[in-house]
Amino acid sequence: MQINPPFGYTEIVPLLKTHRVRLPRAGAIPEFARALNAIPISYSEFAPAARVYPLVFTSNDGGKAFAPVAVLGMSTGENLYAQGDAWVPGAYVPAYARRHPFCMAKVNLDTVEQQNRLICVEKSHLDDAQGDALFDDKGEPVSRWKDLQRLLTEYEADLERGREMCAILADYGLYEPFSLQANLAQGGQIQLTGMHRVDEKKIEHLNASQFKNLAKKGILGRIYAHLLSLENFSRLLERRAARAA
Repeated sequence: MQINPPFGYTEIVPLLKTHRVRLPRAGAIPEFARALNAIPISYSEFAPAARVYPLVFTSNDGGKAFAPVAVLGMSTGENLYAQGDAWVPGAYVPAYARRHPFCMAKVNLDTVEQQNRLICVEKSHLDDAQGDALFDDKGEPVSRWKDLQRLLTEYEADLERGREMCAILADYGLYEPFSLQANLAQGGQIQLTGMHRVDEKKIEHLNASQFKNLAKKGILGRIYAHLLSLENFSRLLERRAARAA
């Protein structure tokens, strides 16, 4: 059996009822995200994330598939919303980070990917001495684990809705690549590339069936949340300038 860990995780193992896990405190930022300039977001996160971060679409396979991300920094390895080992106060914390050190992982059995996902945990967070028990002596989940398990299962389903949305946007030909170039107050320039956005003008050319489908599935609202969020690039520049000062 082969378990494929998601990005940012080092070594994951299936979660057992006997495991004791060292849980992060509320608002903590996983170590891998402290130097991450973009983090995945899911379908339901567009509204809260758009109030804080620029939301863009990226592709790692030459445009065959896209995924939405929240931009956290203006250069590689830069998270402008990290403050030590925590997120800055008041910033929305993406579920990708909130679920850590747990995840729902894909499993390959004899090179065949299984349909069901397996709840796993980062091995480095297992701690028999100081870790928290997630199940009681009768094998029943404790209240905190119930909340975490709900987050994991709902997030996984939400990712599927996000993948469907991205596939529809690609099928309708609504993506356009774009880059961002800015002059820094302290001198020099910075450029962000590899991003895609929805071309609002192309929405006008959709047929009635396509437009209705976007509205029915709730995608239309997320398109405009994404477009409005691009104004948050100015926030990133302000944050960068403040840190440099």
